[in-house]
Amino acid sequence: MKQILLATDFSVSAANAMEYAMELAKVLKLEVCAIHAIHPTEGINNSTYNAIFIENYYDNKREALREWVSVYTEKEKYKDVAVKTLCDVGFLKNVITRYISHHHVELLVMGITGSTGITGIVGSNASMVVSNLKIPTLIVPKESKFSKVPIISLATDYDTRLSAEDVNALNEMVKGFGSDKLQVLYVTEKSDPKQLAIFESKLKALIKHAEPEFNYITEGSPLSGILAFVESHETDILCLVKHHHNIVYRLFTKSTINQVMNKTVKAILVLHE
Repeated sequence: MKQILLATDFSVSAANAMEYAMELAKVLKLEVCAIHAIHPTEGINNSTYNAIFIENYYDNKREALREWVSVYTEKEKYKDVAVKTLCDVGFLKNVITRYISHHHVELLVMGITGSTGITGIVGSNASMVVSNLKIPTLIVPKESKFSKVPIISLATDYDTRLSAEDVNALNEMVKGFGSDKLQVLYVTEKSDPKQLAIFESKLKALIKHAEPEFNYITEGSPLSGILAFVESHETDILCLVKHHHNIVYRLFTKSTINQVMNKTVKAILVLHE
């Protein structure tokens, strides 16, 4: 069965992301797998444990994850959502990579603290995961709550060419939510009517279940323009496309991801070429 993969470190932000993932799973009719990465040296260097008892340490971690997940699986509203758990040893990127290589994962969901500062698994790992894993990734700030019919805004430019997998993921979300509109935030350094018409036609052909509504930014930096749009337009999920030549890619450098999360407190869906 297709899955949503939820990465957790048992933090408050991860709990909010889990709630968001469970709601998504209900709407999209997907299974959830909650995954926790145990650092390679965790437990071994712990004063309470040594290498002899490391398996006991791992077992305790697995049980802690099952108990953490049970908070959600025992809720009546999630009774029809199938949930699995996995504790694996390794760095977060490697643990996720191993898992998605053997399972049909539609979406990776990660939590973030948001306007009070980035902490938890997404702190130093956000740009790493976005840069290295080509899987649709939903980053959920602690302040962001699930909306049954969310308003989705896609920030893009002339060079954006979504991968087939990510186009499918976006279409499935739009269809599942029953959204009749997709806001398109078009970042361009020049306004050429012929090029705009070509772009609009191509994007309309990709989006199967909603009518794109085009908005344009031609002045200022992409970052400031996108933030201004989010502040002035109702948005629940902001979609950004990651590729090395896209001016929007600069949003995912370590120096700017803080600004995006802290100022928007919106869920951000990262798509790929």
